[in-house]
Amino acid sequence: MDFLNFLDFKITDLLDILLVAILLYYIYKLVRGTAAVNIFLGIVFVWAFWKFTQLLGMKMISSVVGGFMQVGLIALIVVFQQEIRKFLLMIGSTNLANKRSFGKRFSFLKQEGIIPDLKIGVVLEACEKMAKNRTGAILVIERNNSLDFVRSSGDKMNAEVNLPIIESIFFKNSPLHDGAAILRGNRIIATRVILPLSQERNIPLRFGLRHRAAIGITEKTDALALVISEETGNISYIKNGEFIMYKDIKELESLLKKDLQ
Repeated sequence: MDFLNFLDFKITDLLDILLVAILLYYIYKLVRGTAAVNIFLGIVFVWAFWKFTQLLGMKMISSVVGGFMQVGLIALIVVFQQEIRKFLLMIGSTNLANKRSFGKRFSFLKQEGIIPDLKIGVVLEACEKMAKNRTGAILVIERNNSLDFVRSSGDKMNAEVNLPIIESIFFKNSPLHDGAAILRGNRIIATRVILPLSQERNIPLRFGLRHRAAIGITEKTDALALVISEETGNISYIKNGEFIMYKDIKELESLLKKDLQ
């Protein structure tokens, strides 16, 4: 039977399946936790159904679904505009080989200079202390996408993440407090960084430029942002251009650990 020809399996077929699986995995990572994830899963289901009908030789339904997939391509580009930008930025990152997550996947290579994991407890302790003192701050945590394109707008630094350093950076009389600090692994790599502002019109007016800047950088990259409000002392966690709600500092710590895996 013709439709059983796929049983003639070759090594190139295995490689093809592996590459598609890797591609789908990284696309899912980009849209995970956003409203776009449901659209992504719907597309995967429709595509799988389309290929299934082609395999069974069901020409009519296959042509209908195939036409929908082709016409819907332009609409998908519009819907996934931010995600496509993040994906291309991730592919084009110049420092991918030095990333913590990349090194973990290929730990058997024993690369030298792999960036150590961020000490989340230290960062949150600093955030809590600054929140009590109503000290405004933005901490941007780099993940897969390189933040070198905004790092150059500030002052370069290469300091280990610790409580005194973070507090001294955002101390009100410090020359470094104005702007964002970028964290790569367990090191602060830049301060006074100017972030791109979000153009989203639905951001409540009670949130100022700090929050708009944090939303902007997490819209354009897969970075995570912690913002301490100078007016209220609240700690905001922003991911994928959205505020992530949490009950207490323990839950925030769990969310950060999960997102940094």
